[in-house]
Amino acid sequence: MAVTVKIPTPLRKLTNGATSVDADGSTIGEVVVALEAAYPGIKERLVDESGDLRHFVNIYLNGEDVRYLDGLNSAVVDKDELSIVPAVAGGIA
Repeated sequence: MAVTVKIPTPLRKLTNGATSVDADGSTIGEVVVALEAAYPGIKERLVDESGDLRHFVNIYLNGEDVRYLDGLNSAVVDKDELSIVPAVAGGIA
């Protein structure tokens, strides 16, 4: 099943500048594995050593934060859209 993945600016160097790519999988975790196969190095920026989503990365499935769904085990279907959103830190100066 092809899922469209929106790529944030900091990761576009890994996708040859593409703002979105298609990847196959039946869960978000499988999509991440497919992304790694096509774009080596992207998985380590999304998932930590224990296989969990990194704290500073948010992934949205059709607008829903996957942390409130089933995380990387969340099911995806053809034509779903994943958005990778790095956390932004800052404050008032």
